[in-house]
Amino acid sequence: MSEPILNLEMIVQVGIIVRDIEASARQFCDLFGCDMPTIHQTAGYAVTETTFNGQPSEATAKLAFFDAGQMQIELIQPDERPSTWRNHLDEKGEGVHHIAFKVKDTDETVRRLEERGIPMVQQGLYSSRDGVYTYLDSVPQLGVTLELLQNFLSPR
Repeated sequence: MSEPILNLEMIVQVGIIVRDIEASARQFCDLFGCDMPTIHQTAGYAVTETTFNGQPSEATAKLAFFDAGQMQIELIQPDERPSTWRNHLDEKGEGVHHIAFKVKDTDETVRRLEERGIPMVQQGLYSSRDGVYTYLDSVPQLGVTLELLQNFLSPR
């Protein structure tokens, strides 16, 4: 058996694409009996340096997070610009977009996944610039997109 590329113990998030983040977040609050989370607007390319299919992208999204133990549920409402989020909403509608894993070395993990036919489709810095997210198209193999999350010790 080969060394695993992703550690199941490092699953940290499930991302769900939604059309109306406020309405969806209220539904989750009603279900979980919790307060409405803060809704964040991601920054554009000048801050996040986002790429989509290898090209610079101004795509942004509204995000809301629900913490649930070691896991987090992320709601994502994409803008109209091309992105993996917008493609998902246009092609599949609302629903689970990704499973996210914490990683220590994004570049090495991407390299190993791409060797297995799982290409990177979108990447960008967090709006705080203290980490990077990377989406890989694992839908043909796994039925869901993979997201890699790497936090930095200081903003870049």
